Amino acid sequence: MEILFYVTGLFSIYSYFLYPVLLKLIRTRQSSVAIDQQKLDTPKLSLIITAHNEAARVREKLENTLQIDYPSELLEIIVASDFSTDETDAIVESYANKGIQLVRADQRKGKEYAQLCAIRVSKGDILVFSDVATQIPADALTLLARQFSDPQIGALSSEDRFISNNGGVVGEGAYVKYEMWLRRLESERAGLVGLSGSFFAARREVCEDWDIYAPSDFNTALNSAKHGLVSITSPDVLGIYKDVIDPGLEYRRKMRTVIRGITAIARHPEVLNPFCMGMFSFQVWSHKIMRWGVPWFMAIFLLLTVLLQGQGMIYTLALIAQLAFYGLALAGWLSIRIRKNTLVKIIYFFVQTNLALAQATVSFILGKRMTVWSPSKR
Repeated sequence: MEILFYVTGLFSIYSYFLYPVLLKLIRTRQSSVAIDQQKLDTPKLSLIITAHNEAARVREKLENTLQIDYPSELLEIIVASDFSTDETDAIVESYANKGIQLVRADQRKGKEYAQLCAIRVSKGDILVFSDVATQIPADALTLLARQFSDPQIGALSSEDRFISNNGGVVGEGAYVKYEMWLRRLESERAGLVGLSGSFFAARREVCEDWDIYAPSDFNTALNSAKHGLVSITSPDVLGIYKDVIDPGLEYRRKMRTVIRGITAIARHPEVLNPFCMGMFSFQVWSHKIMRWGVPWFMAIFLLLTVLLQGQGMIYTLALIAQLAFYGLALAGWLSIRIRKNTLVKIIYFFVQTNLALAQATVSFILGKRMTVWSPSKR
């Protein structure tokens, strides 16, 4: 029982604290060639925007897209409609004279199927994927295209920036900064194990094996690794999002993301085999599997701490620390005013995230799957 106490305690912190330390100890990936930015060809891009019943905001997205600063003869814009039943398709078709093409899925089978329909008709060397909710800065595609001059790069993820309805930047807290830092560490090693699903790009050959039942952001990173390429994050390629209207939607988004992530691993178990996928497999285990296990490790750790009371001072201190930790999370849940405290906010967010992970895992085990997709209201 004492050994299990230390093991579960170690596992509880591994993904968030020990894994980044191990990455720092691993030698960074070096580019195999020197890139002369002045002599590069500009690749042809296909920008694929996925939409389902987005009549209320698709026009804003298309206007934003038309402001992108990239040679028009090298930029193909496709809206992949996931069998929309509102005015989305009609609005998109009204932009046909501005070079925007509508590709409508023949049935509603989810985001990845709509993307596949667009991939089949696209002509770009680099495929760029975006959602309607994502605003793309004018220079983003130019910055993105330059990264693919490195032949090691198979896919690229944007970095997320969230804004409130009044235009102020939100979501710049400790957790978001931590995630962006961790992404950069992974980019410099075996590559990202998951891209930003609302704005990412990949070489055409990476998109040839498109799994419509696995999230495209993970599947693209996996396919890059299978091709001997890496997926990177680019801090200067930004995706701008409005914050969600209802904070409760964020909890459901986390659940949906985890269920889809577990589904992807279940469909592609080879990604967990280090003899097959090497360093990429280690990163998947560390970033995905071990993080999904954190709520269960923490629960067992708490139970063992209670059972070991009276066996030593370390167990008493561990119990006091855990009760204080969960007490602050409970206080943050009960009081918005208390939640404004930075420490309470971080603890509250951490506990909420792990509750979503636990619920998503149970839902997956009970048979819940999430292929059909409805965009979050922002």
